Amino acid sequence: MDGTMGLRALLCVYLASLLVLQAMPTQGSPTGRPKVSKKQQTVDTAVDGVTIRSLKVNCKVTSRFAHYVITSQVVNSADEAKEVAFDVEIPKTAFISDFAITADGNAFIGDIKDKVSAWKQYRKAAISGENAGLVRASGRTMEQFTIHLTIGPRSKATFRLTYEEVLKRKLKQYDIVIKVKPKQLVHHFEIDVDIFEPRGISKLDAQASFLPKELESQLIKKSFSGKQGHVLFRPTVGQQQSCPTCSTSLLNGDFKVTYDVNRDQLCDLLVANNHFAHFFAPQNLTNLNKNVVFVIDISTSMEGQKVKQTKEALLKILGDMRPGDYFDLVLFGSEVQSWRGSLVQASPANLRAAQDFVRHFFLAGATNLNGGLLRGIEILNQAHGSLPKLSNHASILIMLTDGEPTEGVTDRSQILKNVRNAIRGRFPLYNLGFGHNVDLNFLEIMSMENNGQAQRIYEDHDATQQLQGFYDQVANPLLVDVALLYPRDAVSALTQHHHKQYYEGSEIVVAGRIEDHKLGTFKADVLARGEGREFKTTCLVDEEEMKKLLQERGHMLENHVERLWAYLTIQELLAKRMRLEGKEKADVTAKALQMSLAYQFVTPLTSMTIRGMTDEDGLEPVIDKPPEDSLPLEMLGHKKMFVLSALQPSPTRSSSNIQQLPNQVTGVDTDPHFLIHVPQKEDPLCFNINEEPGVVLSLVQDPDTGFSVNGQLIGNKASSPGQQEGTYFGRLGIANPATGFQLEVTPQNITLNPGSGGPVFSWRDQASLRQHEVVVTINRRRNLVVSVEDGGTFEVVLHRVWKGSSVHQDFLGFYVLDSHRMSARTHGLLGQFFHPFDYKVSDPHPGSDPTKTDATMVVKSHQLTVTRGLQKDYSKDPRHGAEVTCWFVHNNGAGLIDGVYTDYIVPDIF
Repeated sequence: MDGTMGLRALLCVYLASLLVLQAMPTQGSPTGRPKVSKKQQTVDTAVDGVTIRSLKVNCKVTSRFAHYVITSQVVNSADEAKEVAFDVEIPKTAFISDFAITADGNAFIGDIKDKVSAWKQYRKAAISGENAGLVRASGRTMEQFTIHLTIGPRSKATFRLTYEEVLKRKLKQYDIVIKVKPKQLVHHFEIDVDIFEPRGISKLDAQASFLPKELESQLIKKSFSGKQGHVLFRPTVGQQQSCPTCSTSLLNGDFKVTYDVNRDQLCDLLVANNHFAHFFAPQNLTNLNKNVVFVIDISTSMEGQKVKQTKEALLKILGDMRPGDYFDLVLFGSEVQSWRGSLVQASPANLRAAQDFVRHFFLAGATNLNGGLLRGIEILNQAHGSLPKLSNHASILIMLTDGEPTEGVTDRSQILKNVRNAIRGRFPLYNLGFGHNVDLNFLEIMSMENNGQAQRIYEDHDATQQLQGFYDQVANPLLVDVALLYPRDAVSALTQHHHKQYYEGSEIVVAGRIEDHKLGTFKADVLARGEGREFKTTCLVDEEEMKKLLQERGHMLENHVERLWAYLTIQELLAKRMRLEGKEKADVTAKALQMSLAYQFVTPLTSMTIRGMTDEDGLEPVIDKPPEDSLPLEMLGHKKMFVLSALQPSPTRSSSNIQQLPNQVTGVDTDPHFLIHVPQKEDPLCFNINEEPGVVLSLVQDPDTGFSVNGQLIGNKASSPGQQEGTYFGRLGIANPATGFQLEVTPQNITLNPGSGGPVFSWRDQASLRQHEVVVTINRRRNLVVSVEDGGTFEVVLHRVWKGSSVHQDFLGFYVLDSHRMSARTHGLLGQFFHPFDYKVSDPHPGSDPTKTDATMVVKSHQLTVTRGLQKDYSKDPRHGAEVTCWFVHNNGAGLIDGVYTDYIVPDIF
């Protein structure tokens, strides 16, 4: 590592959406902003000697596929090293595909690999309920990426981040949102958006939430003609100032570009490089009448603003319904009630009665989600069966809840099965989760299984508008049972091409691969049902038009069509795996991972390491994608998550530390030799357990807290005939159920929460992890220490074999460093000795082996013959150990341990 660089990759790689590049001085005022004298005539853009020389955002859109590159250069003009932070907010729907830093002539390039491999390179982690992890959600739709580093005096650093997404059409337009928040004046600031749409651009606009209207028209240049659209925002330093004499920036908010394309033709097919994209959004269709049932949670948890805002939204939605629509309302608390119990027409009288019902319903009881949904489904199914004219309408079920099922059927898998069996694909189910106490993954799976979508409604002042906004997207169905069909022998790897409904203002996008030499037979047939008629159209590829497009856009067009297909395919695979289990889930996951790697996307299955860039421990930083249901930064205290952070490594324990701890040499090591320290006794006790490889033994079990440590034996083949096979601990499981903590330790890896796919560490790592009351410290290639608040402190020692060793595989030792806070009922082969007990040794005499001394020991009302022996304690020196004399208890500790040793055999390490 270059000393002038001092690259402190405190890579809290937080993926959230905020276009921020911020100079973070290591010294100076708390705000990091210099005070400006009223007499100051020139604008000082530096913050504590650090200047953002340039910050440029370049966005190129080709047929809805958006490719963003953010480039920034930071200059340190001070005579000392300074810390800077690169903070960027990007859309949750985007995938990072590249990141690079250039500093002092050195380049540091991102390398995307599968998540397990990436974590093996950098796992300095902490676990905390206060933080969301390597990847953080930011607000409702964005994710934040942050990297800190120190640049040398009189030097500069350049950052370049690339991310990509497919723009989704909503309410008749595409939105490009760029978060702007440089936190200081920038010499060269620029946002440049270039749009290429083969069908032609019908409208284009751009707005900046941080600019007054009169400045918007002056500073934002926008134009479009034919297939090309362009937006440029390039404010001078003076135009960035929040006031004429201020050194602070007014650039703080959203820069939003909106556009749409011409819809004068039904066919919008794009073909390049053996891939195609089909965009389907027909215009001038008659709205279908709809059957809609609203299923609303009225449990007591909805009290206050939530029920008030829900009622406001329902009143507005009912007021917007068309006379040809039919509807009903279902309410569920502990009991389920419906307004009419069957669909009624949206006549003025019925709408007034429904609005009156909404105004006056009150909250009651728990959450019978299953019952509410089944009642709503029953109402729609009955209408389909008894009223033929209603079967031609577009039926929609919309459910709103703020919690989890607590009444009636509460088993999630059973609820999913019940809903699936009741709907049977007849209509879509849209689930709205109000607030952060809902299980959004559960709602998403339910919606996906029934042709719908789920969305979180945030508890905020605009929740009414959020509810109304969602309804607006599905308020005007134009087609139902939409099928986009392609010749089977000509295409492969199709994305979703059957949709239950098509809504006004939206767009259906299908992509796939065209087989070699099949372009001549490629076509697209669209079949659907509209108002009063069947809808059918056929689209053919205009090869001459495609050649012209390739000449206009060149390689970018070829690249973007293929990457659009890859992006959509990966998104669909990630969604599909949520509702699968076992081999099916594994196969889908493997396919999504393979494509993520092939197209170099940072997805939930991949991570990006930054080659050549290391922190103070020589470890590479990692960029991750946040979980699908991660919460915004301001809400993190509500949910336990994992975080990667640069904690100082725990100091290696010295013997002076250990002497202050009770039971300092109680433990088990080597073949397995148990070593028991008894307070106020000069000599510890020791015994062996002789069992078969694969057996799992209970070492510590506290029934009051559930805390446990179990160890599994591995074998070491005898080195000579007739010699007994040795056994050692090769796998340890440490669990604290009160906090959901599990740690699996082997000589190869350390896995946190293995049952839920937690991070994997190697013994080459130096890491500190925290989860509620449990702290784990990994000391590279030596040991790890687990500390439990109001519990104990334990050490796992790693033993590596060496050439010529009598042991032929690596193994583990386990030591109890502090147990005085464990409960009085703690048990296990080691745990039973956490409580005070006494023993007396008498009559030392030569034993059957004249080189060893036998004696009589009285312990736990048993009189035993014991032998003076030597064992090694590795708790202080994991490499060499220290010899300890002890009284050895024969026959697997019989008489010393409670019961017999086979009582301590358990089925699994957890």
